[in-house]
Amino acid sequence: MKLSLLALLLSASFAAQAQNITTVNGKPVPKARAEALIQQVTKNGQPRTPELEKQAKDEVVRREVLIQEAERRGIPASADFKAQMELARQAIMMRELQTAVAKTSPVTDADAEAEYNKVKAAQAGMEYRARHILVETEAEAIDIIKKLNGGTKFEDLASKSKDPGSAARGGDLDWANPNSYVPEFSQAMIALKKGELTQNPVKSQFGYHVIRLDDTREAQFPPFADVKGQVLQRLQQMRWAEFQKKLFDGAKTDYKFD
Repeated sequence: MKLSLLALLLSASFAAQAQNITTVNGKPVPKARAEALIQQVTKNGQPRTPELEKQAKDEVVRREVLIQEAERRGIPASADFKAQMELARQAIMMRELQTAVAKTSPVTDADAEAEYNKVKAAQAGMEYRARHILVETEAEAIDIIKKLNGGTKFEDLASKSKDPGSAARGGDLDWANPNSYVPEFSQAMIALKKGELTQNPVKSQFGYHVIRLDDTREAQFPPFADVKGQVLQRLQQMRWAEFQKKLFDGAKTDYKFD
């Protein structure tokens, strides 16, 4: 009877050891911790390898050493720690809610292709490649037009532009749909022929523009396969935003959001 009891105790001890990686200062470090860490890493696409398993074990044992020291110093009892833990809890809950919403209302390839076609249709037509020089006053713009008509290179005068991005490129705005610009600018630009310069300053909310149209072409659009991932992500973000708005609008509160 005594031998059977001893064998049972030894068996239980070995079983407990089999469930642990090791002990740190007498406290067991469960294998489940390493397994949870591995699952988090492999969830993001990293393959499970013996090296990864060893790294996970090393990490959880190191953490146990540090956690024990933090507990010895009373850190878990501090108000700052508790406040941070509450913020972390909230962040995790919101992240998991977003994941749950994505699962219950998944974005399909068909959804993505429909969105792609809608955007493509809106961007159809002509694209324009123009240069501009933006200045504060009409007098400055008139002076620039005179100099350009006199043979001064557009790129040389573009350094005076208030638009630093295009100024560094000689005023070049690259290819764009006219809808990308404010109405005053786009209307003046599309009225030009290739190579022509506006002979009057174009006033907008930003100041006065001098515009030259360099070229036009049919609108270019990347193949669906090249942007599918981006479209799927955009739709997922849109659905999450819609879900949040529905909750916010239905919440009983007198708080007013900005």
